[in-house]
Amino acid sequence: MSDVKNHKVHSVAHHFANAGHEFESAKLGMWVFLVTEVLFFGALFVAYAFLRWAYPEMFVEAHHLLDWRMGGLNTLILITSSFTMVMAVRSAQVNQRKQTSAYLLATLVCAFGFLIVKYLEYSAKFHHGYLPAKFFTGQAVSEHIHLFFGIYFMMTGLHGVHVLVGIGLIVWLLIRNQKGDFYSDFFTPLEMVGLYWHFVDLVWIFLFPLFYLVG
Repeated sequence: MSDVKNHKVHSVAHHFANAGHEFESAKLGMWVFLVTEVLFFGALFVAYAFLRWAYPEMFVEAHHLLDWRMGGLNTLILITSSFTMVMAVRSAQVNQRKQTSAYLLATLVCAFGFLIVKYLEYSAKFHHGYLPAKFFTGQAVSEHIHLFFGIYFMMTGLHGVHVLVGIGLIVWLLIRNQKGDFYSDFFTPLEMVGLYWHFVDLVWIFLFPLFYLVG
């Protein structure tokens, strides 16, 4: 049953012709932003490809020092979070405010779950001295293995920062939804944050096999 009580009527900004124009402009702006993010991460993927080409044996050795089960768990968590985010947007589109909040909260729990797993994984690396550059003190055969952990911490750490930004955005959506800001005629912020979150998930789907399953 739809929950349409006490929602705020969204006022279209003066520089938009109507709500549809506002939504399409916001979506275009978000896609442009995501393209810049692709370029940003793309440079790191190129660096990864170069190092993988230059030191193939080292990469094979190094990936055995990562826990693929933790990486796999985080992959499952983020895929689940993408589903809950989609359902949050869908719930707003059919005026289900309580369900929207529930799905946003589920997405938030997944995001924190991802960071907890990543914290545990990082802690193990710190403990064993598997650190980048001159900070590497762990046991390894390859003398270049510190390069692997340099690109590993750079890419997964940057991805983690994006997850933190996503958490802030989801909390903002939860607060607005509780105020009744989203309903069938206005859900643009939900849709835009959803696009961002799907991008974050997609980046991890590439990172997981590249680091944890390389062989």
